[in-house]
Amino acid sequence: MQEKKYPFHVVLVEPEIPPNTGNISRTCAITGAKLHLVKPLGFSIDDRALRRAGLDYWDHLNLEVHENLLSFMEKYGNEKLYLATTHGGVRYTDVSYEKGSFLLFGRETAGLPKDLIARYPDTAVRIPMGKDSDLRSLNLSNSVAIVLYEALRQHGFPDLV
Repeated sequence: MQEKKYPFHVVLVEPEIPPNTGNISRTCAITGAKLHLVKPLGFSIDDRALRRAGLDYWDHLNLEVHENLLSFMEKYGNEKLYLATTHGGVRYTDVSYEKGSFLLFGRETAGLPKDLIARYPDTAVRIPMGKDSDLRSLNLSNSVAIVLYEALRQHGFPDLV
């Protein structure tokens, strides 16, 4: 049986905070995006805070868990990857997202690995933010929503009303 085609894939690399991942799972469920969680996780998938943040959307979520970044890259490394990072060279609105591509986000405290960003400099995107160095980045769940909805917008919000 052929795997369902998803409009986009959201990939969380080593997420740490259960409510963020719960909120992201809700966003993925409601948009039809597939969620990939790359271990190690800072919580158990059975965590109450994770499930509470995802509310009753959890059963509608298409989820794949990967043992580590290497196993994810072995399986999906040849797909179109967009890396959301404060180190991105281009704004997230200045790229054309290919339908079915993967949107990668790093852990809350450290972001994506620098060597991964270095491998994909042309698809490392950033969300514009203020210059105050004490304000490092947006909340992870907000960042996912911003980038995912831009990618969906570019394709006419497929299967959304």
